[in-house]
Amino acid sequence: MVYDVAIVGAGIAGASLAAEIAPHARVLMLEAEERAGYHATGRSAAFWSESYGGPAIQPLTTASGPALRRYMEPMGSIHIGRADEAGAIDAFLAEFQGTGVELRAVDPQAMIPGLRPEWTLGVLEPSCEYIDVGALHGDMLAAAKRAGAELRTDAGLLSARRENGIWKIETRAGAFEAAVLVNAAGAWADPVAQMAGVAPLGITPYRRTIMQLKTDPAPALGTPMVAHIGGGFYWKPEAGGRIWLSPHDEIETPPCDAQPEDIDVATAIDRFEHVVDWRVEKLEHKWAGLRTFAPDRLPVYGFDTEAPGFFWCAGQGGFGIQTAPAAALLAAALLLGTAPDPSVAGIDPALYAPGRF
Repeated sequence: MVYDVAIVGAGIAGASLAAEIAPHARVLMLEAEERAGYHATGRSAAFWSESYGGPAIQPLTTASGPALRRYMEPMGSIHIGRADEAGAIDAFLAEFQGTGVELRAVDPQAMIPGLRPEWTLGVLEPSCEYIDVGALHGDMLAAAKRAGAELRTDAGLLSARRENGIWKIETRAGAFEAAVLVNAAGAWADPVAQMAGVAPLGITPYRRTIMQLKTDPAPALGTPMVAHIGGGFYWKPEAGGRIWLSPHDEIETPPCDAQPEDIDVATAIDRFEHVVDWRVEKLEHKWAGLRTFAPDRLPVYGFDTEAPGFFWCAGQGGFGIQTAPAAALLAAALLLGTAPDPSVAGIDPALYAPGRF
């Protein structure tokens, strides 16, 4: 059987794209791991923030909001800084002026119990929400399956070559054929391209560390996420009076099963203790995931300009979950050659085209 589309990777990028195109094409998803979503998707910090990723990502995030609503719960976020970071606060507010993203200056001392006195600047982003990533990803896979898409796990790509307009694909799960090969391989996007004889784009994975802490006091679920305007940390409340804390690290690494480093955990806790006077009672869990960026830190959606039938769906950075519905609609229109869904019709796909490199 020759599939119309074979998608390498069944994380949120591959699954959401498959769900959109499977009603119109014969789709095969090839997942290297035993289960889909093992890497970046399964280790997401799980929030939706319209400011996250910058103004070029915001249209995808905002357009994804309606589709994500059933998976989200209100949280809000506060971006905080010290007096010497006033310039960063002003630049942040100016960056999103006129975009429709609600941001307003607030006194963080009045909103964050135990905040140390030097943290005097704050910007509230009330629209920030939790995302139930597991439910979202599971529903995307289920929708793709209902529409006829097939999922093969333990099917890591070994090689791919194009002959007479058809991709001959060798994987650990066997050989397959497809007219279009989609690269939705996350941190492995450049290696997958090279295995298919396609020039890499410089898509680079970076390690991000997260940990779950029990603190005194324990934050109430539904209180805002707190993020440093300078990018040094963020934390958000979780069920059971816990917090998820990250040092907001980005450490370049080869694609791998990322694991947290003790120094990054210690750095995060030290930064946290310099922000609030809360006591860290216990480090309960720690993990790391890979965030993967193209050189300009924007995602890549579209057909390769030099390799016919090779489609990029990669480089989603840390915003792949919150942009997944709109990104899938945009990518599906590009792949199928159809008019974009009205919800993304105002987004210029040229911003994300692989030919920009």
